[in-house]
Amino acid sequence: MLAYIWAEDLDGHIGKDGHLPWHLPADLSYFKQRTLGHPILMGRKTFASFPGMLPHRLHLVLTRNAALKEKARVTDNLEVFMTPTEMKAWITAHPDEDIFVIGGASLFTLLKDEVDTLYQTVIKAHFDGDVTMPAIDYRNFDLISVQSGQVDEKNQYPYEFRVYQRKPKDSI
Repeated sequence: MLAYIWAEDLDGHIGKDGHLPWHLPADLSYFKQRTLGHPILMGRKTFASFPGMLPHRLHLVLTRNAALKEKARVTDNLEVFMTPTEMKAWITAHPDEDIFVIGGASLFTLLKDEVDTLYQTVIKAHFDGDVTMPAIDYRNFDLISVQSGQVDEKNQYPYEFRVYQRKPKDSI
């Protein structure tokens, strides 16, 4: 199964200067809970934004950066794909894996017709951003759950977790 997991503000922003434009610990916890033990698929810029390897997850990175490909040869929990074809072959070879696409925008665009499940965090505020989430045709998905988050001293913005499942092909 291929799933997207991301957070966006009311303007669709998902990033600013290579980082999240907000600090929302509840969303980080949600991300960890959903992705722990599963491969996470990302582009090079998303990978570079991490402070280090996230524990207990295989990092799948699509990049043209040959040095990163070499690093993957000696790094546990890192697989690097030099082309979309190579990446898609890996996905096809692992049909029983829950693979989470975590960004960036070009990777979300590349796989938009293949994603099965959407894990969206909507932050009900406006932030300055330089990357927006590519358009998703929500008519192809059923909204299966909405959970409002609790605003508190650590999570200062209203937010909700939404989960969508792709409709069967014959119902679209």
